[in-house]
Amino acid sequence: MLSYQHGYHAGNRADVLKHSVLHALLGHIAAIGKPILYVETHSGRGRYDLTGEQARKGGEAETGILALHRGKPPRALKPWVSHVEDCGMKNYPGSPDLARQLLPPTARMVFFEKHPAEHAALEAAVGSDPRVQVKHSDGYSGALKLSPRGGEQMVCFVDPSYETSRDIDALALWTPRALKRWPQGILILWLPLFRDGREAEFGEYLAGLDDCIIAGARWPVDVNDESALEGSAVVAFRAPAAASDPSHAIAAAIQSWWSSPAAKA
Repeated sequence: MLSYQHGYHAGNRADVLKHSVLHALLGHIAAIGKPILYVETHSGRGRYDLTGEQARKGGEAETGILALHRGKPPRALKPWVSHVEDCGMKNYPGSPDLARQLLPPTARMVFFEKHPAEHAALEAAVGSDPRVQVKHSDGYSGALKLSPRGGEQMVCFVDPSYETSRDIDALALWTPRALKRWPQGILILWLPLFRDGREAEFGEYLAGLDDCIIAGARWPVDVNDESALEGSAVVAFRAPAAASDPSHAIAAAIQSWWSSPAAKA
């Protein structure tokens, strides 16, 4: 599907979980000290202007990063919130920008994006970095053609739009292929959590594929909210063991924050 543009949702509650956990994971991956090949299958724009037209239209960042920025974020979230504040709300870092900012100078990065407008924006945002290749093609097939060089740690982040049930079906088929393709690779998936629980069986399936960290949180649902979402989760296969406790602490802190009066202020 080529209709999805993340700018309308950037910085929302789903992004808070996704990007804060990814921030922690990338920090621990960088600390391994090995050269890294980092790949994203669905990259989006790379960075987002939360004061811009797209973000203001839905206003979803108001209950996400902007609420944390205005309030007192939980301790577990402070490293990521501080990172975002250093970047500024006109340059909110999506996952490609987080990777560029957190991974070492020796890292190689390949970002796939099929949407023409998103690809052009991604190229403008990160394409000048000599470590980066931006590809206007299908990330699932393109990623599987890549191999780490000798001594490199393979890391792949997968964040499809989940506009239809076919997105879950495609990821269910692709994930075991990727784990087999990169036997020592770290594979990080973002999953939406739906009100009807449609992702539960898929989550159980993923958990049985290999050792993984699962960090997720749900927000209280407003009865007047028509969105199908009620939470967000990250599944990280073969991630550094040291990243487990921080990832779970972030998820627990976010869930507690969303249930607190401060999150609604």
